[in-house]
Amino acid sequence: MAEQDFCFSENPLFIFCKDVRSAFKLDDLGVEIATIALPAAMALTADPIASLIDTAFIGQIGSVELAAVGVSIALFNQVSRIAIFPLVSVTTSFVAEEDTMTGVSQDFKEIKDMENVCSQDSENKMLITQNDLDEKMHNLEADSKSFEIGKTEQGKKQIASASSALIIGGILGLIQAAFLISAARPLLSFMGVKSGSLMLHPAEQYLKLRSLGAPAVLLSLAMQGVFRGMKDTKTPLYATVVGDLANIILDPILMFVLKMGVRGAATAHVISQYLISLILIWRLKEQVDLLHPSPKYLQFGRFIKNGLLLLTRVIAVTFCVTLAASMAARLGSTEMAAFQVCLQVWLATSLLADGLAVAGQAILASAFARKDYGRATATASRVLQLGLALGLVLAVFLGFGLHFGARIFTKDVDVLHLISVGIPFVAATQPINSLAFVFDGVNFGASDFAYSAYSMVTVAVFSIIALLILSSNNGFVGIWVALTFYMSLRAFAGFWRIGTGTGPWRFLRS
Repeated sequence: MAEQDFCFSENPLFIFCKDVRSAFKLDDLGVEIATIALPAAMALTADPIASLIDTAFIGQIGSVELAAVGVSIALFNQVSRIAIFPLVSVTTSFVAEEDTMTGVSQDFKEIKDMENVCSQDSENKMLITQNDLDEKMHNLEADSKSFEIGKTEQGKKQIASASSALIIGGILGLIQAAFLISAARPLLSFMGVKSGSLMLHPAEQYLKLRSLGAPAVLLSLAMQGVFRGMKDTKTPLYATVVGDLANIILDPILMFVLKMGVRGAATAHVISQYLISLILIWRLKEQVDLLHPSPKYLQFGRFIKNGLLLLTRVIAVTFCVTLAASMAARLGSTEMAAFQVCLQVWLATSLLADGLAVAGQAILASAFARKDYGRATATASRVLQLGLALGLVLAVFLGFGLHFGARIFTKDVDVLHLISVGIPFVAATQPINSLAFVFDGVNFGASDFAYSAYSMVTVAVFSIIALLILSSNNGFVGIWVALTFYMSLRAFAGFWRIGTGTGPWRFLRS
């Protein structure tokens, strides 16, 4: 179909309200989004929920240990994101493109077969013109040249990005583990946990032990990126649930029965991550040929080029959130404990929207690979509308629920008071957070990595300034005001790209 058949003659802003009455309709697109998004959202929230359970168990030991582990988790997660986010995002888009082009390659073969039949049967010639065949073959050849695709003799897919992602993920995991273990104390000091602090010993114990699981974390998330690209989010969900159930079972055994304390929580988490990795690699090997001798096949250059762009982006994101945690830690253990609870809930619930982002990214990457701009437009509209609706529901749920649920994490009166101060921010920002995450998935699906990187750096500069000023003048409340400002700017950056019809979205102005 022609590109102009699907484009808006009006302002590109109309994409946000396109077919809004059909936002919850279970048509083909709605079913595909739900099939990808629901398992992805459950898998994405499983690990933060496991961290929340860790937090609840550790909170029973004491507020100092709760604050210490809060700093370590924040540090581990933010350092992990520097490697994970570019790797998973690039992998999802590349695998979706290559998996789509595998289907295109099959179409190419079928058309060649049709051409052979056409050349032998004059009656078929009348039904299928040679010009049509030539045009289709030319388009398919052009689309498939960028990818080395196909199937092995065993029927497994050859997807270059899958092999590349696992190799890069394993290397980055080892580097991360070595870095966090060797630099644990200086990093904790940067986070505000100084040498005389009561938090230092438990924080260092937890961080070093949990860092042993970094290779498993990077590998498992790289494999999740591969499965997402193939639009299979159920397999990662099953693996994550099994691993996190193991974590939940091991937590009380190691922490209280074996009296390992925070070391037990870290050990349980590491075991669960290696279990997840083993399940995922076993399932992936059944579908994809992961070993190939040619470096050209692995396409490291393509990964590195786009990965570095997203690395720039994630460093900006990481610095903002890590600085916020550092500012909270400098206020004291009570403030840090309250901030940890609020932050974990804030991120865990907001990541539900990341399921929509994953669905949008996978479907959009396939649509752009086929130059199906009608599908791209409809998908972007639908996931953004669903993201806003999800954010509003989460805002209402957390606004009421967290007041009663805070005692699960701690019984400290001072910490509970500060949590109640943070609840309005955690709840009210949910619609903004949901849109920000979904916009990320939409732009990644369009392979708009450069804009995503540069816009995030700009957002970070303004957010860091706001964070430094507001935290110094308004303490705990100032930190949450600054985080609200930060997420609002992120959402606006995504809105601006599509709303102005620039970059890969310029077809909206045709």
